Amino acid sequence: MKKYIRTAWFAVPLVAGLAFVSFRQDDRLFEIARNLDIYATLFKELNAYYVDEINPNQLIKTSIDNMLRSLDPYTVYYAEDDIEDYMTMTTGKYNGIGAMVSSSGGKHTVMMVYEDTPAQKAGLHLGDEILKINDIDISAREDFDTGKLLKGQTQTNVKLTIKRYGQTKPLEITLSRDIVKVTNVPYYGMLSSDVGYIDLKDFTATASREVRNAFQDLKGKGMKSLVLDLRDNPGGLLNMAIEISNIFIAKGEEIVSTKGKVSEWNKTYTAYNPALDTEIPIVVLTNNRSASAAEIVSGVIQDYDRGVLIGQRTYGKGLVQTTRDLSFNTKMKITTAKYYIPSGRCIQAIDYSHRNEDGSVGKIPDSLMTAFKTKNGRVVYDGGGILPDILTEKETFSPLASALGRNRLFFDYALKYRFEHPTIKPAAEFHLTDSDYAAFVKWLADKEYDYTTQVERDLNSLEASAKKEKSLDAIEDQLKALKSKLTHNKDNDLQLFKGEIKKILEEEIIKHYYLEKGMREASFQDDPEVKAALTLFKDTGRYSSILKNKK
Repeated sequence: MKKYIRTAWFAVPLVAGLAFVSFRQDDRLFEIARNLDIYATLFKELNAYYVDEINPNQLIKTSIDNMLRSLDPYTVYYAEDDIEDYMTMTTGKYNGIGAMVSSSGGKHTVMMVYEDTPAQKAGLHLGDEILKINDIDISAREDFDTGKLLKGQTQTNVKLTIKRYGQTKPLEITLSRDIVKVTNVPYYGMLSSDVGYIDLKDFTATASREVRNAFQDLKGKGMKSLVLDLRDNPGGLLNMAIEISNIFIAKGEEIVSTKGKVSEWNKTYTAYNPALDTEIPIVVLTNNRSASAAEIVSGVIQDYDRGVLIGQRTYGKGLVQTTRDLSFNTKMKITTAKYYIPSGRCIQAIDYSHRNEDGSVGKIPDSLMTAFKTKNGRVVYDGGGILPDILTEKETFSPLASALGRNRLFFDYALKYRFEHPTIKPAAEFHLTDSDYAAFVKWLADKEYDYTTQVERDLNSLEASAKKEKSLDAIEDQLKALKSKLTHNKDNDLQLFKGEIKKILEEEIIKHYYLEKGMREASFQDDPEVKAALTLFKDTGRYSSILKNKK
């Protein structure tokens, strides 16, 4: 680089630790200068003498990425070409068409169309295969980045040539690019006459406003209790976590504090607005993919005994990131601090500062976790994410269901189903009949997919161990007999797991008609965390006893 890193402070931190080695300042500056000189000399020699031509930009980015990866997964470099992706992540907006395209096996397939976007308005369907973009043939090009051509300035046109299921000739669709808003709240509504539901999936710059608007709308519809769904929410902007917590926590209460190497940057954040509601019963849903800002909100709700958490232990990412501007329009997100929620705990679960000899990192052991207390005296622990008040089992799928999904057979059958059925019932009312399921099983007959059950893996492991210990001869006949009895049978498994397969297929079909909102509505009746929340709201005594620390 020809310029030094700018010293300007980028004001909006992201929640995402960085361990700094202790040197005296003079020693540190000498070591930096010495190693940068070595690096520059090395790169010049590579460029001059390496047998093949090298791409300087690509090689430098690879070296930077690997250097930062040795620290933690959240300290990230953004080259100039990646700035648009960074802006999308922080603002939730980009200029494009509003479709998610998957590239695999030389095919570029539309996997999702987002509501109220150019893609939906132009009639793009899930399953459409993009053959050309502005007459540029991209078919059979596996390494092609379709996003680069689909994105562009607002009000500019992009012409797509697509192959649609059931049609023999390619179609041409012209879309006018626009600002696409990736919503933080993809769905909200009433689960019953008095229980509202808000699905919060991100923490970009408009998250607080979206949650507030949804909350007020639901209150107008008679909401007396709220389910706030933070499952699969990876986090985002710290200030959004503060503002969303403030919706339910009174003005002046501490929300979160940050502590890092630069003591001047350490700060305690309090709720700076009057709360919208400090009384309504709340259930927060979490799972092991609830991280960062999502853990701040769920942790604040728990620490103030403001609501009950249901689900699985959260991811455990108690780190704060700040964006720094670099030269040549590049940026770096750097881990600068750990965050602490009101009880005083930091929920960071992985210790990146102490790596094993092989470079791997481990979780903070239970023996090193410290007990803290919530406002009402409930015991909670640091160093392991947020543990819900009511634990539910993590959703798992059978090997058969996983294989069907991995080979995109649910998706492909939904394409066929939509072609044959122009309309279906509303999402919450749609169900496949037994004859519909039988048709799916028949369709699968000539499709390629396979899987290995846990029992089969255990038998293979036993056989390998017996070979290693030279005892296979003694059990070989018994092993063969067991394998004969326990080897999976697709036809049998399609009936054994009929309920699971049928439900997944229903949701996939609904997605092709009603997109993301419809799929969410259809999932409620079989959602274990949602069902547990509805049951808890009916038992007001149990809800109160959990928060008051009464057994």
